[in-house]
Amino acid sequence: MRIKFYSVVLGLLFTIFAFSDLSSHIGHYKNFKKIEMDVYRNGEIIGYSNYFLNNYENIFEVINETQFEVKIAGVKVFSIKSLSKEKYENDQLIEFNSETMQNDKKKFVNLFYDKSKDIFIINGSSYKGNADKENIIGNWWNHKILTSNSQISPLSGSIKKQEVNFISKEKIEINGITFVVDRFKIKSTDDSLEADKRLDFDIWYDSKNNIIVKVEYKRLGKWQYILKKIE
Repeated sequence: MRIKFYSVVLGLLFTIFAFSDLSSHIGHYKNFKKIEMDVYRNGEIIGYSNYFLNNYENIFEVINETQFEVKIAGVKVFSIKSLSKEKYENDQLIEFNSETMQNDKKKFVNLFYDKSKDIFIINGSSYKGNADKENIIGNWWNHKILTSNSQISPLSGSIKKQEVNFISKEKIEINGITFVVDRFKIKSTDDSLEADKRLDFDIWYDSKNNIIVKVEYKRLGKWQYILKKIE
C-alpha cells in the first residue's frame, strides 16, 4: 500500500511540474523566425507544415503554409493546401485568417477580436458566430494549445471542447537529436461528435525550448507532424 501511495504522489508531482512548464506566453516565440514540420502518413513523408514568425513593434504575426497529399497506387485520394495568418497584440489573438483547399472543397476562417465586447467574431466555412477569447487556434507552433479548454479549427472555424492530460516524461530522437519531452494527450470532451470529428492527439512537448516537437494521431492511417528545423 505504501509503494502504491508513493507512486500516486510521484505521478501527481510529475503532472504538476509538466503543466507548470506550460505557463509561458507568446513572447517566448519572438526569437524564432521559422518552425518547419514534416507531415508523415504511415511512416512516409507526404508534405510539410511550416510556420513563419514575425514581429512588428507590438504585433506578433505567424504565417502557416501547410501542404500534403495522399496517394494510393499512384492516384491522389486526399490533399490539403492551406495558408493562414495569426496576429497577436500583447499576447492576445486579435485576428486570424485562413484559406484551405481540401481536395476540391474550399474552406476558410475569418476571425477578429472585438475589444468592445471582449469576444471573438468568427466567420468560417463550418461556424459563424461568437466565441470566447480564451479559445486558441488549433495549430502546432503554439504550446498554449496544451492549456486551453477548447480550440478553433484553423481550416473551418469550428470550435471543439477538449481535455488535456499529462502522460509521461520521455526521451525521443528526432533527426539525430535527443529531446527530453513531456507527453500529453488531447481529446474531445463531446462524445456526441462523430468519430472522425473528435480530437485525439498525442503531443510531445520540449519545455526547455517551449516547442512542440511531435504530434501523432490515427485517422485512416497513422499521421505525424514532426519537427524538422527551427530558425
